[in-house]
Amino acid sequence: MAKTEGDIVIKKYANRRLYNTGTSTYVTLEDLAKMVKKGEEFVVQDAKSGEDITHSVLTQIIFEQESKTGNTLLPISFLRQLIGYYGDQMQMVVPSFLEHSMKAFTEQQTQMREQITRAFGETPLTKNLQMPIQLMEEQVKRNTEMFHQAMQMFSPFVGSQAPKESRKAEAKDIDELKEQLRTLQSKLDSL
Repeated sequence: MAKTEGDIVIKKYANRRLYNTGTSTYVTLEDLAKMVKKGEEFVVQDAKSGEDITHSVLTQIIFEQESKTGNTLLPISFLRQLIGYYGDQMQMVVPSFLEHSMKAFTEQQTQMREQITRAFGETPLTKNLQMPIQLMEEQVKRNTEMFHQAMQMFSPFVGSQAPKESRKAEAKDIDELKEQLRTLQSKLDSL
């Protein structure tokens, strides 16, 4: 997909077809997902009204990715918490917090990859994946703690309502992430 000056404009028609004006071709949600992974910027507009519908299309891509791969990124407890913030006084804070958290996570992931490459070389077969798993677990714990601290700062009664249930949910999330990382390690080991 050729990159044009500025953002690529994707037109969405009433028949749900998506048209990439940069390449003059019809695309699918899967094509848009690949563009995101490549870092290509695009804007999705309703072909009739010109309204920017990028948010809803990206949400649709996430929904499809979550349902088709079987390897979900969004734990149920996170989804429940997120839904709980709609209409809540914290709704205005959550988007910027999530954006900041994802940026920090991406930066830490890059640093971790660089450290692993320096330590074990370029080939995935020679890498010891136990260290990245431990680093990832530690990072998940730090991010979870930071999230709860931020939420308590804005709503001091959140922490006192159900601390035991919250810790159980966190432990379950961490266990789910550990299992996903073990599965990933097994797949890489089989390579």
